[in-house]
Formats: sequence, structure tokens, C-alpha cells
Amino acid sequence: MLTSPSNALHSTPHFWPIRRSHSRNLPRFHSGQSNAGGKFCSLSLLSARSGSSRFSVRALVRPDAEGTTLAFPNHISVKIPFGNREILVETGLMGRQASSAVTVTDGETIVYTSVCLADVPSEPSDFLPLYVHYQERFSAVGRTSGGFFKREGRTKDHEVLICRLIDRPLRPTMPKGFYHETQILSWVLSYDGLHAPDALAVTSAGIAVALSEVPNSKAIAAVRVGLIGCEFIVNPTVKEMEESQLDLFLAGTDTAILTIEGYSNFLPEEMLVQAVKVGQDAVQATCTAIEALAKKHGKAKMLDAIRLPPPDLYKHVKELAGEELTKALQIKSKIPRRKAISSLEEKVITILSEKGYVIDEEAFGTIEAQPELLEDEDEDEEVVPEGEVDQGDVHIRPIPRKPIPLLFSEVDVKLVFKEVSSKILRRRIVEGGKRSDGRTLDGIRPINSRCGMLPRAHGSSLFTRGETQALAVVTLGDKQMAQRIDNLEGNDEYKRFYLQYTFPPSSVGEVGRIGAPSRREVGHGTLAERALETILPSDGDFPYTIRVESTITESNGSSSMASVCGGCLALQDAGVPVKCSVAGIAMGMVWDTKEFGGDGSPLILSDITGAEDASGDMDFKVAGNEDGVTAFQMDIKVGGITLEIMEKALIQAKAGRRHILAEMAKCSPPPMLSLSKYAPLIHVMMVHPSKVYFLIGSGGKKVKSIIEESGVEAIDMQDDGTVKIMANDVASLERAKAIISGLTMVPSIGDIYRNCEIKSMAPYGAFVEIAPGREGLCHVSELSAEWLAKPEDAYKVGDRIDVKLIEVNEKGQLRLSVRALLPESETDKGSQKPPPTGDSTKDRSSPRKYVNTSSKDRAYTGASKVASGDELVLKKKDVRRASGGDKPTKSNSNEEERSSLVNGEATIS
Repeated sequence: MLTSPSNALHSTPHFWPIRRSHSRNLPRFHSGQSNAGGKFCSLSLLSARSGSSRFSVRALVRPDAEGTTLAFPNHISVKIPFGNREILVETGLMGRQASSAVTVTDGETIVYTSVCLADVPSEPSDFLPLYVHYQERFSAVGRTSGGFFKREGRTKDHEVLICRLIDRPLRPTMPKGFYHETQILSWVLSYDGLHAPDALAVTSAGIAVALSEVPNSKAIAAVRVGLIGCEFIVNPTVKEMEESQLDLFLAGTDTAILTIEGYSNFLPEEMLVQAVKVGQDAVQATCTAIEALAKKHGKAKMLDAIRLPPPDLYKHVKELAGEELTKALQIKSKIPRRKAISSLEEKVITILSEKGYVIDEEAFGTIEAQPELLEDEDEDEEVVPEGEVDQGDVHIRPIPRKPIPLLFSEVDVKLVFKEVSSKILRRRIVEGGKRSDGRTLDGIRPINSRCGMLPRAHGSSLFTRGETQALAVVTLGDKQMAQRIDNLEGNDEYKRFYLQYTFPPSSVGEVGRIGAPSRREVGHGTLAERALETILPSDGDFPYTIRVESTITESNGSSSMASVCGGCLALQDAGVPVKCSVAGIAMGMVWDTKEFGGDGSPLILSDITGAEDASGDMDFKVAGNEDGVTAFQMDIKVGGITLEIMEKALIQAKAGRRHILAEMAKCSPPPMLSLSKYAPLIHVMMVHPSKVYFLIGSGGKKVKSIIEESGVEAIDMQDDGTVKIMANDVASLERAKAIISGLTMVPSIGDIYRNCEIKSMAPYGAFVEIAPGREGLCHVSELSAEWLAKPEDAYKVGDRIDVKLIEVNEKGQLRLSVRALLPESETDKGSQKPPPTGDSTKDRSSPRKYVNTSSKDRAYTGASKVASGDELVLKKKDVRRASGGDKPTKSNSNEEERSSLVNGEATIS
């Protein structure tokens, strides 16, 4: 509602109109501030029209007990510790119709999070109906989306990862039996480029859930830990993380660790434990402050909405299926075991939910006494039969009654059956020290690996560990194959290495939907990608874009770690010069062993299967080499673990990792360790930065003409003078290199050019091409020692001659000479004309300088390195080095077959 301007405030039941004098800064009012005797809070200013100095304000208010107005009476603003600084937490200002909504501010980064619950519970199931959505708004940095619709589209991969970071630590704090659908929405409203929003978003979600009606057991918070030099930094800025050797993300409660994830540069396990300790201390301080805030301002928890299966149902399921279930869980093969358990489950569900469970009469006393009236003919001779009760004239005779069958809901039976199965599996591990497949606690499944299975792929491997199998394929390309990332930074980021993980339903013998990558696939692929990224060479040493596809063909646990192992072998098979080999392993845990007769200390399991993952209490994935860790991820299904347990799991994982690396070294057939003949060739050369735009040309015409003329696939140029040429064969690559070298070379007076072609004639001389695309004028007086009337008297177009550069004018034009190369006696006599030559011979008596047209070039055509002058060449098997020294390369009329590779000293056969 727009009101007419006025110099005074007019009281109305619902709105406060106000006139603002002409000013560039809009007013900001806060609750509790005095203005004209009234109390105000944040007011929305509506501009009447563009360019007008009149503004009108409307604010929803309500009178308090004293008659004054308060717009947001429940607005709470507090500061809580967040690592080495404090963050501002506000609630009651935005999203007041949600169960809870908070705004958390760190620097100028602001994250808004809301929590909402469904009014009616959904059908019971074996998972918590929790849905998390995280989005980074481009408006947070004053930008808009680059797409056609100019708005945020589908969730990006890094947003999916943060959704998982929010979801995973929250689930262990939720009670079983809570089936109200819960949705958490988290938006980045402002981003300053220094304070990352991911850890802030997880902490914001923990605060919002703590203040809501969701009956969670503990408040959670998250921090990031970096390692700069020898010092651990909690919640480092984005700039500080660029120098960090560690990226550790940790979430937990005030007493335990719930989730860790991150990657490092071969960090030893001991230092990783220290980093976790630093992060846990920071999380404890934040959680303590959140608990205090929730206790004072949080809503009452919906504890009465928790619905658990009947306690007697556990006993009935165990009686019906206990023995058969124990036998089924001992089947080593996954598919037969799954079918046996599924058949038994259907049998139990049919009995307990359809037919009804009949209680054993003797055990539970279902025989009831029924009164029966008998005629009393002769009281004197009355005899009370055995088993009856004399109640005067009425004898009560026990008559068997058919018991009423007990019926339970199908969902409850499924939930209880799953829990009973889990307990039987745990009991066998604790009591017998053996797992379902017969392995010990630290045993590793059999490993087999093969490379080079796909002949046309640039690199491939098949890694098998037990019943888990991954097919990894590597593809090499140039910058055009790099993955573009649109982020809040505003700068286009290109990933030169990325791993894509695919988990089809056929890998577990099931039928399912095939579509866009799921959140699980995105998370597993990123974990494997981070594990392998550390071992890759730099872009300067290996200028390829690398794509790894990992397709899970079989799965029975730890498929992401199989992707790490298979991806490492595939990279080696593609000829990527990796720093070392890495492997991954998944660790599990049985937390409460006292329940099954143990001493109470948790048991750590190595290389867990799918059943041990589902029934266990931990999934801890660790990847690295023999000495350190490159990537890690831990999810906890109980209330949390301690540092001592985590340290024990890391040590046991290191031993398992070494065993896997030893088995990978036995790969048969082994990796090729050289570029495939189907892989593209990339040549890197340096030109003067001022020549880059000249090579590109107007609208890219020049570089396009070079590509067409040479036949290469692509040419990429950077502002610093780096030129990358990608080709499918050596001949086309050499042609492009020669053209670029000729266009960018800086000639010097006295340089000699051999076997140069005459391109055109003029009355005053001949134009000679001394390099591809570079011509100079040889005046008619310089063509021969004797006088010539016209150039055609000595040469014709297409002849090849040797010339010497004798002058470069101010315009950069070149003046060449044939006479300067003739012997002095021949010049003096003027009796001979130099014949046209197709293969000139050097005159060793005169000083000569040969032009280096490819200084600081680097050609990447294979895996073995050969040094030549200031060149670095990675050569294929069909490339042979010719004689060195200062001798020029022999000329050849067929340039398709032979050309100069490095400084005119290598011959391509």
C-alpha cells in the first residue's frame, strides 16, 4: 500500500507510512530503537517510481501489552563460537511459519536454513523421511545465471555434496520410529568470497533442527580444518585453503564424531588424528552454545509422535526365523544368501501379518476355564470331579478354547526382521570372530585385476575384489574436454581431471531406473576423484585433460574404493605418469559387543561387504599409498565414535591398503605405461605474448586457417604465450608447429635459410618463403653475381634456393640475398650464376648461423623423455632422434614424410 507523502508519522491500525527526504541511503530500523517516540524493526521500503525521491513504507505490527508496537517480538540474535571466530545466529525474523528458521552470518557470508515437518506421519519404513536441499543463489554475489532462463537450474554437483554433508550427520541423531516427513532448505543469500558456506550451512541446519519440533537427540555442528605449514587452522578462509595440505570436513556433537570427509597430500595417519582432535574441540564449543540456545528458545519436541513396533514382535520373529536366519546368513555367495533371506522374510510376513501368529498354548496358558451349569439332583451324593472347582451349586469345568491369532502390520514385521538379522550377524562376529564369508576381522577378499581390456580406449582396467567389480576407462583430450564449473566466484573454472561413477541396478542383480546420476553416485565419484587427483602430474608435465569413467559391474560393498584401485590402474594403462599407486579400503565396526557376550570394546572390520555395511555401525573409507592418506570419508550410524576408535581403524586400514597395493602390482596383463596409439598428441610451445593475438587473427581467422592447412584437431592459446597443438598424427602436428614457428619467429641479420621456395616474382625481385607463412624480398641485384634484367632470367616460381638475411627495415620487412652466400672468387668474376637447387650443400668455409625457430617448445607424444638442447620431447616408438650438433637437417622435397621436430635436429620417419 502506497501512502501519500507526509512530514509526520500517521498512526494506523496496521501500517506505518513514512516520508523519506531525498537521500541515496535508505533508512534501517531495528527493534528497540526509538524514532519519533515509537519502536520499529526492519521495514521494507517501496519506491513509488524510478528516479523519485519519495518512498513509502509498510510494516506489519501488532501492539504489545503497553500499547506500543512490535513487528518481530520473537526475534533472537546471538553470537556463538565457530572455530577461531564467532558467527551471528538470528531467528524469529524470517520464515516464521516454518517449524524453525535461522540466518547464520560469517563475515559477509549469510546462509538461511528452514526446517518444516508434515502434519500427518507417513507410512512407517526402514528409513527416516528426511529431505535436504542446498542451493547457492547467484544473487549472493550480484550475478545472474548464465543460462537461457536466467535463474538457478538443477542442483550442481558441489551443491549435492553439501546436501550429503548436511544429511549424513543429522540421521544418527534422529530417533527410530519418527515418520513425519522433514524437509531442510538451505540457501546461500550472501557470499563474500572469503568465508566458505559449506561448514556454515551444516552448522545452520544443526541450529535449525535443534530449535524445531524434530525430536533429535543432540545438536550438531561442523567445521573445516586446514594444514598450513605445520599449523592446523580451524575454518580457514578460501585464500588460506589454497596453501593448505589438508582439507578436512568434520561434523559431530558435543561428545562424539559423526562424519569426517576430505583429502590430503599423503598425510600420515598420526597427523590426520591430530587434525580430527583439533576439529572436534571446535565442534564441541559450537554444539554447547547451540544446546544452550535451544534450551532457552527452542520448541517442544514431538516425542509423542515416535512410533515403534510392539516389543513382543521381536520375540515372535526370532522364534519363527531364528535358526533358519542364522543358517542363511552363513551363505558366502551374495545372491543365494539374499534369495534365502528374502524367502524367509516373506514367510515370516505371511504368518505374522496375514495368517496370524498362534501362541503356544502350554507356554502361554491359553486354556481358559469356562463355567458350565450342571443339575444338582442329589446333593448328598454329590462328588466333585477332579479338575473342577466347587462353587456351590455351580461346577466350573475347564474347556479348551481356540486361541486368537496375533496380527501385526507388514511394515513392523519388516523392520523387526531387519533388526533381528542385524543382531544375529553381529552375534556371530563377536562370538566366533568370523564373518559371513568366513574371513577374520582384518581379512581382505581375493583380488584380481586386468589392464588393456578395451583396445580402442586410451586406457582401461577391470578391478575385482570378492564380489565387487569396477570397470575403469580413461580418456585423454585437450582443454575443450575439460569440465566447466559455474560457481559463486564468478570466474569460469575448468577441471582438467574428473571421475564419473556409475552404479547400474544390474550390478546387484536388480531391475531399476536408469537416469541422471543419483546423489550417491555423485558422492562416490567425488571421493574416488579426490583420492586419485593427488597422484596426477601437473599440467606443465602432462598437458592433457583426463576423464575417468568407473562403471560398477558387480557390487557387494566398497564399490567407491574399487573405483580408486581400478582408476589408478587405468591411468597407468593410459600412459599418465602418476607419482605412485594408490588403493582404497572400506572399514566397518560393531559398536556394542557387550550385548553379545563381548568385553564391550568395539570391533573393527576390514574390507566390509554390503551386509556388514547395512548391519554395522560405521562405514569408513580410506584411500592412499603405503605411507599416507589422500582421501577419506566416514559415516557413523550410532551416536558417534571416539578418537581412539578412529585411530585404531586408520591403523588397520593402512595394513589393508598395503596388502591391496601388493595385489595390484600383480596385475595381469599389466598397464602399458605409454600413450595409446589412439590417444591424441599434444605439442606445447612458447611464443612471445605479443604474438598471441597475431596468431589468433581477426575473429580467429588466422588460427582457423592454420588448423585447416595443417590438419590438426585444435590449437589452444593462452595470454602468457603458451600454445597447445592437438593432433592425431605426427605429420599434421609438425606442419602446425612449423607454421606457428615461422609466423612468430624473430629473424636476425646474418641468419641463413636453406632450401627456401620462391613463392612469387616481381619485376624488381623474387619473394622467398623462409618459413611457413613468412616471406622476404630478394632484389634482382641480389639474385646472382652477374647482372640480370629480370628475375625470370635466373629462376622461376617454385625453385628452391639458399638465402641470407641482410636487412630488416623499420616495418619488419625482410631483405634477402643469394649473392651473400656465393664464394668471393665467384662474386668477383661474375662468371657463374647459381643454379636452382633442391638440396643445397653447406659451405663449411664461411661462418653460418642457423635459426632456432622452436625455442622452448615441448612435444608430448609418448612416455619416454629425450632431451635435445632446450627441448623436452615425449616420443612414440616410431620417432627416432637424428644426429645432433650444429649440422642442419638434410632437405627433403616430401615434407609429409620428413620434417624438423626439434631445432632442426630430429627426423620423423
